[in-house]
Amino acid sequence: MKSINPLFLFSLAFWLTAEGAFAQAQSANQPTLFIIGDSTVRNGTKGQMGWGEPIAALFDSAKIRVVNRAIGGRSSRTFLTEGRWEKILEELKSGDFVLMQFGHNDSGPLDDTSRARGSIRGTGEETREIDNPITKKQEVVHSYGWYLRQYVRDAKAKGATPIVCSPVPRNIWKTSRVARASGDYGKWAAEVAASEHAAFLDLNELIARRYETMGEEKVKDLFFGDHTHTNPEGARLNAEIVVAGLKSLSDCPLSRFCH
Repeated sequence: MKSINPLFLFSLAFWLTAEGAFAQAQSANQPTLFIIGDSTVRNGTKGQMGWGEPIAALFDSAKIRVVNRAIGGRSSRTFLTEGRWEKILEELKSGDFVLMQFGHNDSGPLDDTSRARGSIRGTGEETREIDNPITKKQEVVHSYGWYLRQYVRDAKAKGATPIVCSPVPRNIWKTSRVARASGDYGKWAAEVAASEHAAFLDLNELIARRYETMGEEKVKDLFFGDHTHTNPEGARLNAEIVVAGLKSLSDCPLSRFCH
């Protein structure tokens, strides 16, 4: 067997190092899409999947990095109070994007002993001070809209673009129509986006309309285990609707990164 020329090995190592450094630099210069939300966006339960998981395939990975930081069981309040948003802010840079969807877990009690994750209904500035039975600390609880405003304002302060989403609809039907959140969390999300001059994606309405064109029987096949959490097929459909919705928004720079 012929021995390998040491000069060739050196040249190969140099080339690989240079290529790796170039790829790393290119990645650092890419904008990042951070997705935050609950289990309807990212789900760790077998058989269930959130729309934030398959959506990365619908973006051009050569131009943007997609990072799904959603986590099951969180509300607009607990995603903030657990320090998850703070960690994202450490990474967030000018030119990045934040796609947010909360609401499914915000309607629970403020201080129950099992989760203590609820927020005050609405978008106002009212507060309630509680003894949090989970953290064993005093906590000032704000409204759903207040927490959304923090995400929007913090993102803008970093030079990033926030996009507020209304919560995806559940598989609940009333006289052949999907139940909407247009009277509460969907409405409040829209109000925050409008008052903060942020982009708004009405996923609740867009997906509900699609479900109604499919019919109740077919939509059942998109969920697993309950009426809230989609299976992989349902997650992919919702992800496609998210991207189509982004493309339909006027003056939304994120849409240029979609396939």
